[in-house]
Amino acid sequence: MKSSYKRITELTPSNLLYDRALLWLFIILLMIGLIAVSSASIPVGVRLFDDPFYFAKRDGVYVLMSIAVCYFFLNVPISVWEKYYGWFFWAAFILLILVLLPGIGREINGARRWIPLQIFNFQPAEFAKLALTCFLASYFTRRYNEVRSKKLSAFKPMIVMGIFGGLLILQPDLGSTVVLFIITFGLLFIAGAKFGQFIALGILGILLIVWLAVSSAYRLKRVTGFIDPFKDPYGTGFQLSNSLIAFGRGEFFGEGLGNSIQKLGNLPEAHTDFVMAVIGEEFGFIGIVFIVILLALLVFRAMKIGRESLQLEQRFKGFFAFGISIWIFFQGFVNLGMALGLLPTKGLTFPLISYGGSSLIIMSITISILLRIDHENRLMVGGQARLRDN
Repeated sequence: MKSSYKRITELTPSNLLYDRALLWLFIILLMIGLIAVSSASIPVGVRLFDDPFYFAKRDGVYVLMSIAVCYFFLNVPISVWEKYYGWFFWAAFILLILVLLPGIGREINGARRWIPLQIFNFQPAEFAKLALTCFLASYFTRRYNEVRSKKLSAFKPMIVMGIFGGLLILQPDLGSTVVLFIITFGLLFIAGAKFGQFIALGILGILLIVWLAVSSAYRLKRVTGFIDPFKDPYGTGFQLSNSLIAFGRGEFFGEGLGNSIQKLGNLPEAHTDFVMAVIGEEFGFIGIVFIVILLALLVFRAMKIGRESLQLEQRFKGFFAFGISIWIFFQGFVNLGMALGLLPTKGLTFPLISYGGSSLIIMSITISILLRIDHENRLMVGGQARLRDN
């Protein structure tokens, strides 16, 4: 117990009230995203609104909103999230139903994923990721011993995830469904689910994802386009082939800020799904590696906060932090892997970089949760130290 306490106090110095490194990583990624979106969105801004900085100005507003939202939720105790997890879950469930209804949900490119608000188009899938992560953190805290010991106990959270996933498939949004599965799967591992159940769920999940991919004509085209994008560069491989060309043009040091050619109409969704391709073209391999390092450091800080919480026997905080770290890592991995041609094309944003009000604001809330967990851990360690000294 003493060695464990010493390890915690070394990892979480109580003389600092918050994780400054995590805060700076958050701000730096937001600023890089604003610069990247401003550059990547100029052609589409001119084409659609005759304003080269239309999306840049909107993204600037989203960044300011994200910082304000982060500050607000930083003052919300984690006990509130733990107490009202059910309210968040049902709110996300209702929103996932509402977005499917004509007249409420907005359809873009054949997908009904957005609820139009005056400021931005709200995407319930982003809120569903946060709500499910909160629900799972509560579930694994309340059923900790059951998940680790009883047979088939690991299937219960998967059923809950499946409900959200089913509603997302109706939009359709396979990418977000896979993110929810990975969050649930990862937290089952962290919680210590039985190995046999863990393997069975993994195989079942992979088979289901493969079936969903091949059972839909447009998803199957994306898979075939991913295998050989240059076989049909003006059809199924159009997005990926132009993304790879962008990375190829960037080489090691890039063409310079604003000098991307692929964003000039060749690369679809240059400021959202494929913003990393524009960054790769303008800042090269060095720019991509720099962003990957920043995101990796952010994920490591989140995992460190989760580990310290579990050491302090704060299971809800620990599972919540680990769930957020899995979410951020996997979504960033999929977005970059998609742009590099390592994974099939999916509509997932790069955390804190891509354009999108829902994504930026929800991701900022997750950062505030991590900062709050770390803050409460530091206060707890400081209180234990004072009691020990007295």
